[in-house]
Amino acid sequence: MNQPTLQQENTTNLEPKLFLAIELSEKSWTLAFGDGSARVRGVTVPVGDIARLNAEVAKARVKFGIAEQAPVLSCYEAGRDGFWVHRALEANGIKNMVVDASSIEVDRRLRRAKTDRLDAQKLLQQLVRHNRGERMRPVVVPTLEAEDARRDGREMERLKKERTGHVARIKSLLALHGARDVKLSQLEKAVDWHGEPLPATLMSELLRERRRLELVQTQIKELVARRENQLEQKEPTGVVKKVAQLALLRGVGETSSWLFIEEFFGWRQFNNRRQVASAAGLTCSPYDSGNTERQQGISKAGNRRIRVMAIQIAWCWLRFQRESALAQWFLKRFGTGQRSRRIGIVALARRLLIALWRYLEQGLVPEGACLKTA
Repeated sequence: MNQPTLQQENTTNLEPKLFLAIELSEKSWTLAFGDGSARVRGVTVPVGDIARLNAEVAKARVKFGIAEQAPVLSCYEAGRDGFWVHRALEANGIKNMVVDASSIEVDRRLRRAKTDRLDAQKLLQQLVRHNRGERMRPVVVPTLEAEDARRDGREMERLKKERTGHVARIKSLLALHGARDVKLSQLEKAVDWHGEPLPATLMSELLRERRRLELVQTQIKELVARRENQLEQKEPTGVVKKVAQLALLRGVGETSSWLFIEEFFGWRQFNNRRQVASAAGLTCSPYDSGNTERQQGISKAGNRRIRVMAIQIAWCWLRFQRESALAQWFLKRFGTGQRSRRIGIVALARRLLIALWRYLEQGLVPEGACLKTA
């Protein structure tokens, strides 16, 4: 970076700004204002009261002597409140940043004072340092439409976990009395280990559990039917087009295609392959200090759902796309040894995820891959 550029950046950073850090909680919001110096103004406002927050911003401008046209930079930790606070701040002219909680510095002492006021002040300090050039990892905020498009997939994931829990609960209750191999449709006929009917209270609990299971199964079928209807539309949306395009590859089904598009490729914009792998948490974490040099494994600092699905699809890719260049690379390098295959499948998942991104963005079919027949 040349000297004129540095001077320009320093001049920009020295412009008067009002900094605001917000610590969100269920009962109140703690605000910490600053102007980049050691002075801090802390206040508390009711939850969700944007009008009160704007009033406190106006008071902070007067206290710090910052002009009305000077920008306001704010941040808060990503969490339960999601992104509506970000959209509300942006709509009121505040330049906001949603911060990844794992990127916030924490004192390494075992015990330390922790309050909302101290957390807000710490976040304010890091926001000021971020404005001066130090890096604080922001969260990519989706559009309202992209955020809403993810609801079906996440509800499906939650319903499948509930279905597994109900089935496991029914089997556990039957096992308490030695009842084995009982079909769900024939719970009323179930008998214990010596052929006697099950106790009345236990039978009532089993029937209630089955009704909850049937409700979950009905809701899963409704979501599946809704997705099938979207794929059958004559004029599908951009998201549905990408799902259909991705599902054309052998080894990639509709369920995984919906997950890849809704959570990753449908709304995220990537500039290169490194960003793709990093957003999924599939990049390596080297440890090189002094004479010690080793690999700590993948970072896992990314989308958990995409990372899990990418590894599952990587195993399917080895089965259904065995003649592709990616599969041949894996077999040549990790083909022998169970442990090496478990390590290599993560590397294959990273390469496959990048290949799928190029396939969707540039139309480049992975080398040697086969498409499904009509």
